[in-house]
Amino acid sequence: MKPCRRAVRGATHRRHSMDKHSSLQGRTNSASYDRPRVVVRFREGVRLADRPDLGEQIENTGIGPWRRLLAQFPDLKLSPVFTVLKSDDLRELQRRAAATDTSYRPADFNTFYYVDAPPETDLIELVRTLLRWNSVQTAYIDQGGPDPAVNAANDPRSVNQGYLDPSPDGIDAEYAWTFTGGDGAGQRFIDLERGWTLNHEDLAAHGATLLHGTLLDTSRAHGTSVLGEICAVDNAIGCVGIAPNIASVDVVSFHGSTRPNAVIAAITNLAFGDTLLLEAQVALNGTALLGPIEAYDAEYEAIRLATALGIIVVEAGGNGTNNGGTPALNMDTYTTLGGQAILHRDPGNPQFRDSGAIIVTAASSTAPHTRLAYGPHGKRIDCYAWGQGINTCSSNDAGSTTAYTTGFSGTSGASPIVTGAALAVQGRAQAQLGYRLSPRQMRAVLSDPATGTLPSALETTQIRVMPNLRKIFDTFFNAGPDVYLRDFVGDTGLPHTGAISASPDIILRPTPVPSPQASFGAGSGTENNAGLGYKAEAGQDNYIYVRVLNQGGSAAVNVQATVYWAPVATLITPDLWNLVGATVLPNVPTGEQLTVSSALVWAKAGIPAPGHYCFVGLVGTSGDPAPGPADFLNFDNFRRFIRENNNVTWRNFNVENNDPDVEDPTLPRGFKALAFLAPGAPDRARNMALEVVARLPEGARAVLEVPLVYFEMLRERRQYGRVKIDSERRVAFLAINASGRTAFGEVPFPAKSRMAMRLLVEIPEQYRERTFQVYVRQLFEREEIGRVTWQLEPRRDGN
Repeated sequence: MKPCRRAVRGATHRRHSMDKHSSLQGRTNSASYDRPRVVVRFREGVRLADRPDLGEQIENTGIGPWRRLLAQFPDLKLSPVFTVLKSDDLRELQRRAAATDTSYRPADFNTFYYVDAPPETDLIELVRTLLRWNSVQTAYIDQGGPDPAVNAANDPRSVNQGYLDPSPDGIDAEYAWTFTGGDGAGQRFIDLERGWTLNHEDLAAHGATLLHGTLLDTSRAHGTSVLGEICAVDNAIGCVGIAPNIASVDVVSFHGSTRPNAVIAAITNLAFGDTLLLEAQVALNGTALLGPIEAYDAEYEAIRLATALGIIVVEAGGNGTNNGGTPALNMDTYTTLGGQAILHRDPGNPQFRDSGAIIVTAASSTAPHTRLAYGPHGKRIDCYAWGQGINTCSSNDAGSTTAYTTGFSGTSGASPIVTGAALAVQGRAQAQLGYRLSPRQMRAVLSDPATGTLPSALETTQIRVMPNLRKIFDTFFNAGPDVYLRDFVGDTGLPHTGAISASPDIILRPTPVPSPQASFGAGSGTENNAGLGYKAEAGQDNYIYVRVLNQGGSAAVNVQATVYWAPVATLITPDLWNLVGATVLPNVPTGEQLTVSSALVWAKAGIPAPGHYCFVGLVGTSGDPAPGPADFLNFDNFRRFIRENNNVTWRNFNVENNDPDVEDPTLPRGFKALAFLAPGAPDRARNMALEVVARLPEGARAVLEVPLVYFEMLRERRQYGRVKIDSERRVAFLAINASGRTAFGEVPFPAKSRMAMRLLVEIPEQYRERTFQVYVRQLFEREEIGRVTWQLEPRRDGN
């Protein structure tokens, strides 16, 4: 536990060198700027061979009038943008991203090219000419800007680090340190910019490494200050970082490289839930106006790939201009040279594109906080933080290891504060919840007005909030609403070892229920009835009701319940999910009072066939957001979510009648078939096992029908008992204990495989007026990761 202290902030509030800018046209390469050039993005399907004659290929294949372009703009040279990885490796990253985030649409990175031109070239006119080509999706001027700047008691400078203090002054990192994981423990982070002194006395213990690019000496002070804010070591010298006990820190440089390639290099060294900070800014439309790097298509696509892979991305919003008159970037009104309002976050704007990054602006260090004159603003801004008077580590061009500053500033200084908050929240999530938050969840938590410090009431521009770790920890992790769906009758919303897919709280009906709360809610008498659901009826709308409980400390308002259907299977990974829809419960009171949603209509057009389905339910509200399907496609996260996240449940509980299937010629007389899939993991082949548990009456019989390919794997490992083979149908029949447990050993389930199986059961006629249960469960490393349950009962309407 770290002692709390109050800040005595220094009075020096100077802007970092990132705040300066000048004309972009015709500027040559220097230590502070990259030479401006054009990026052209061809439409998908355009292909150029990897040869030096790129321009001639464009001319000869009819992609565009390259020779006419050269006549107007002499000495143009083309080169590909993305070069840090081979095309096959990039496609593999995109394949993983698409599997992890179902909303991700992979871009064709091979359609991006740099167009280098002599300094005297009118780049704006060159862009406008290229935009007139039918083969060009977009073109823009690429012009980099300059660099955008736990035990606190024994760190002598920490008394001046007011951004560590409680709200409204700071983010209250001191409070986060009192919780396991709140100091960043266990987290990995990469900083993207151009220079650092990694052996600084307050950073060296982290052992950070330059993973990509080359170091720019004139940027050492900038990068060292950034790292000092985030992770300066908790020692007896200097200052202390927001997340001083972070597990891993590394850096990537776009000096000697490019920003898109540096982002890709960082991605290859990060995993789901890790954090990437983008300390860079770019000039917009060939002007002096500076903004976030995702304003450029190539950078945007690289960032979107990162967030689709589950990487938390924090991005400096850019430091406006400061050249004497141009205002800061208004993201709501900015348009590209092609007229696209790509940064205006609005439901009615189809041109807006969301990279998934957390974009940060700069505000005053004193409360109530107001936006600094150069700070970007608009609905796309997710967070603000201090942009002046930041006390942190520093360095010089020679690599001083003992330098400090009291005046780091800009969105460069604000973004590390938000990054530190993200690392503290992620550390706490991993320690308390057992899993890591996705980019979407992290952004929702850090930007939530309910748990953040609002700017001054006199602030007229939109800059969202500064994260308040005390509120986040109290609300998101403790005292706020905690809505949940039961995994089985008797589930209390806490981690458990019971059934994981027998939820009584997703109820399918063929007709609407007049009063869902009276029929299924508290006091209805059906609270603990898992058999309320029916088979789906095809050719008509069906109706789904969701029952929600709240074990938190306050009422949950506007709770959204989202339902997906999937085929009946022992393992319901999100590549099997199909959206039914969502409904909102206006209020779920605290005290675990079972509350029922209004009807969610499963439209007849979306029902493949009559019969049973598995349903997946996700519930969430502000302060307790639901995970999304993408969060589960990381298999390790999936395993943890199954038992440790009460915002999600599976209803893989099917009510069947005891009567035999007399019209199925593939069944022995007197048997009925319970069909299901036994899938593999979504990422790679893994050894898994199946187990059948039956509680059937005396004289009952049960057989498991499996594909021959599965039986052959069992036979190789001698993992089966009595067997019968049907060579014509390519299936095997494995004997099952009808009144006990039958386990089959581990075999390799191929990635995304879906082996069709049937459990064949026969209930003696004299017992068909009684109710029995049987289930098949799937195990990985001896842990249940899914099951399907059948309740066999006397015939009723609907089954």
